[in-house]
Amino acid sequence: MHLFDLTDRVVIVTGASSGLGDQFARALHAYGAKVIAVARRRDRLDALAQACPGLDARTLDVTDDEGCARLVADVLDTYGRIDGLVNNAGVGAPIPAIEEDLDDFRRVLDVNVTSVFHLARLVAPGMLAAGRGSIVNIASIYGLGSTYPVGDASYTASKAAVINLTRDLAGQWGKHGVRVNAIAPGFFRSEMAEELFTNERAHKRISQGTPMRRTGAPGELDGALIFLLSDASSFVTGQTIAVDGGWSTH
Repeated sequence: MHLFDLTDRVVIVTGASSGLGDQFARALHAYGAKVIAVARRRDRLDALAQACPGLDARTLDVTDDEGCARLVADVLDTYGRIDGLVNNAGVGAPIPAIEEDLDDFRRVLDVNVTSVFHLARLVAPGMLAAGRGSIVNIASIYGLGSTYPVGDASYTASKAAVINLTRDLAGQWGKHGVRVNAIAPGFFRSEMAEELFTNERAHKRISQGTPMRRTGAPGELDGALIFLLSDASSFVTGQTIAVDGGWSTH
């Protein structure tokens, strides 16, 4: 079990105020990591910090380039290093491509792709100097295929970009001991995916379309995340792990 031990590992988690990010922060805290939970909503972060004593909650919009730089500099000043980064913050809302505003398309890519690159590049120098570190980017099964029959071009394009960005950064930094991997979740309940769970027809469709005949339960992404951030995955880089009940098999 020592392979999965994260005691005193300094890990930044973005998008930590709700949904998957909140769950990730709680899981990493439970495994002993020093979690820096980052999001825009202070009240949600305060509730998370209250539930996880010692968790370091900080407000940040990941599209704020200078704010991201200040965050990383301050974490390094406070803790002396950054061992892990979980790029989880993301946005998206189903809309037919013909109706999607160009500015909205750009906004999705800015949050879902550009911020991932920017934060990875900010934490990389310290990791490269230390000869170790793990970056986990949260992609989606929609980065492995289309959103048919719903339609969400900006989201699927952004998540496909995250997957290939993961591969490229892994290729660049692997020789220095810095690993970059991605998780592609299937259907898990979150604010962004709420309608898929409250709409009985939609929930039935995705459940029946999943080989395991159900959607993901809270905590079922934790194992993949802890694996990728821990020494258990010391020879794993550039990979995307689909945690989707088999959805991506078709």
